[in-house]
Amino acid sequence: MRRHPDWLKVRIGSGENYSKVKTLLRSTKLHTICEEAKCPNIAECFGSGTAVFLLLGDTCTRHCRYCNVSHGPTGPLNDTEPEDVAESVRTLGLKYVVVTSVTRDDLLDGGASVFSKTVRAIRQVNCDCHIEVLIPDF
Repeated sequence: MRRHPDWLKVRIGSGENYSKVKTLLRSTKLHTICEEAKCPNIAECFGSGTAVFLLLGDTCTRHCRYCNVSHGPTGPLNDTEPEDVAESVRTLGLKYVVVTSVTRDDLLDGGASVFSKTVRAIRQVNCDCHIEVLIPDF
Protein backbone atom coordinates (compact mmCIF):
# COMPACT_ATOMS: atom_id res chain seq x y z
CA MET A 1 0.00 0.00 0.00
CA ARG A 2 1.32 3.44 -0.91
CA ARG A 3 1.85 5.84 2.03
CA HIS A 4 1.11 9.52 1.63
CA PRO A 5 3.39 12.12 3.20
CA ASP A 6 2.23 13.46 6.58
CA TRP A 7 1.79 17.01 5.25
CA LEU A 8 -0.78 15.72 2.75
CA LYS A 9 -2.99 14.06 5.35
CA VAL A 10 -5.95 15.95 6.80
CA ARG A 11 -6.23 15.71 10.57
CA ILE A 12 -9.57 15.27 12.26
CA GLY A 13 -10.34 18.05 14.72
CA SER A 14 -9.63 17.22 18.33
CA GLY A 15 -7.70 18.47 21.30
CA GLU A 16 -8.14 21.17 23.91
CA ASN A 17 -7.53 24.19 21.66
CA TYR A 18 -9.78 22.84 18.91
CA SER A 19 -12.61 22.31 21.38
CA LYS A 20 -12.05 25.72 22.99
CA VAL A 21 -12.27 27.54 19.65
CA LYS A 22 -15.37 25.59 18.54
CA THR A 23 -17.14 26.16 21.87
CA LEU A 24 -16.32 29.86 21.84
CA LEU A 25 -17.61 30.29 18.28
CA ARG A 26 -20.85 28.46 19.08
CA SER A 27 -21.49 30.44 22.25
CA THR A 28 -20.91 33.82 20.56
CA LYS A 29 -22.62 32.84 17.28
CA LEU A 30 -19.55 34.02 15.38
CA HIS A 31 -18.53 32.64 12.01
CA THR A 32 -15.14 31.79 10.55
CA ILE A 33 -14.10 31.46 6.94
CA CYS A 34 -12.53 28.19 8.07
CA GLU A 35 -15.92 26.64 8.76
CA GLU A 36 -18.06 28.38 6.16
CA ALA A 37 -15.67 27.66 3.27
CA LYS A 38 -15.07 24.11 4.54
CA CYS A 39 -11.31 24.60 4.72
CA PRO A 40 -9.42 21.29 4.92
CA ASN A 41 -6.89 22.85 7.33
CA ILE A 42 -9.45 23.74 10.00
CA ALA A 43 -8.19 21.13 12.47
CA GLU A 44 -4.65 22.47 12.23
CA CYS A 45 -5.71 26.11 12.70
CA PHE A 46 -8.30 25.56 15.43
CA GLY A 47 -5.89 23.13 17.09
CA SER A 48 -3.30 25.89 17.36
CA GLY A 49 -5.94 28.30 18.70
CA THR A 50 -6.33 30.39 15.56
CA ALA A 51 -9.24 31.24 13.30
CA VAL A 52 -10.11 33.74 10.58
CA PHE A 53 -13.20 35.60 11.75
CA LEU A 54 -15.93 36.10 9.15
CA LEU A 55 -17.96 39.29 9.61
CA LEU A 56 -21.43 40.22 8.33
CA GLY A 57 -22.99 36.78 8.73
CA ASP A 58 -22.46 33.46 7.00
CA THR A 59 -24.26 34.11 3.71
CA CYS A 60 -22.78 35.98 0.75
CA THR A 61 -24.80 37.97 -1.79
CA ARG A 62 -22.62 36.64 -4.62
CA HIS A 63 -22.09 33.16 -5.98
CA CYS A 64 -18.44 32.85 -6.96
CA ARG A 65 -17.69 29.43 -8.47
CA TYR A 66 -14.41 29.04 -6.60
CA CYS A 67 -15.91 29.75 -3.16
CA ASN A 68 -17.67 27.34 -0.84
CA VAL A 69 -19.42 29.98 1.31
CA SER A 70 -23.23 29.85 1.22
CA HIS A 71 -24.92 32.40 -1.00
CA GLY A 72 -28.41 33.82 -1.22
CA PRO A 73 -30.63 36.20 0.71
CA THR A 74 -28.88 37.58 3.78
CA GLY A 75 -30.20 38.16 7.27
CA PRO A 76 -29.90 41.16 9.54
CA LEU A 77 -26.52 42.17 10.92
CA ASN A 78 -25.51 41.08 14.42
CA ASP A 79 -25.19 44.38 16.30
CA THR A 80 -22.81 42.88 18.87
CA GLU A 81 -20.51 41.20 16.33
CA PRO A 82 -17.60 43.68 16.69
CA GLU A 83 -17.59 43.33 20.49
CA ASP A 84 -18.06 39.54 20.26
CA VAL A 85 -15.04 39.22 17.96
CA ALA A 86 -12.97 41.43 20.29
CA GLU A 87 -13.97 39.39 23.33
CA SER A 88 -13.10 36.17 21.48
CA VAL A 89 -9.68 37.58 20.61
CA ARG A 90 -9.15 38.39 24.29
CA THR A 91 -10.43 35.00 25.49
CA LEU A 92 -8.19 33.11 23.06
CA GLY A 93 -5.23 35.34 23.92
CA LEU A 94 -4.52 36.05 20.26
CA LYS A 95 -1.53 38.19 19.33
CA TYR A 96 -2.45 38.12 15.64
CA VAL A 97 -5.97 38.07 14.22
CA VAL A 98 -7.35 37.93 10.69
CA VAL A 99 -10.76 39.43 9.93
CA THR A 100 -12.61 39.02 6.64
CA SER A 101 -16.26 38.95 5.58
CA VAL A 102 -18.82 37.70 3.18
CA THR A 103 -19.73 40.19 0.46
CA ARG A 104 -22.86 42.14 1.32
CA ASP A 105 -23.98 44.03 -1.78
CA ASP A 106 -27.23 44.76 0.07
CA LEU A 107 -25.50 47.16 2.52
CA LEU A 108 -24.93 50.79 1.50
CA ASP A 109 -21.32 50.76 2.73
CA GLY A 110 -20.74 47.09 1.92
CA GLY A 111 -20.04 46.47 5.60
CA ALA A 112 -17.12 48.90 5.91
CA SER A 113 -18.54 50.35 9.13
CA VAL A 114 -18.61 46.89 10.73
CA PHE A 115 -14.93 46.37 9.85
CA SER A 116 -14.10 49.72 11.42
CA LYS A 117 -16.07 48.96 14.60
CA THR A 118 -14.47 45.51 14.85
CA VAL A 119 -10.90 46.82 14.57
CA ARG A 120 -11.65 49.50 17.19
CA ALA A 121 -13.23 46.92 19.52
CA ILE A 122 -10.21 44.60 19.21
CA ARG A 123 -7.87 47.53 19.92
CA GLN A 124 -9.84 48.36 23.10
CA VAL A 125 -9.36 44.88 24.59
CA ASN A 126 -5.91 44.12 23.18
CA CYS A 127 -3.92 47.08 21.85
CA ASP A 128 -0.86 44.87 21.17
CA CYS A 129 -2.73 42.51 18.84
CA HIS A 130 -1.75 42.65 15.15
CA ILE A 131 -4.85 42.77 12.96
CA GLU A 132 -4.95 41.70 9.31
CA VAL A 133 -8.08 42.85 7.49
CA LEU A 134 -9.09 41.14 4.25
CA ILE A 135 -11.86 43.26 2.77
CA PRO A 136 -14.20 42.53 -0.14
CA ASP A 137 -14.48 44.96 -3.04
CA PHE A 138 -16.87 47.45 -1.41
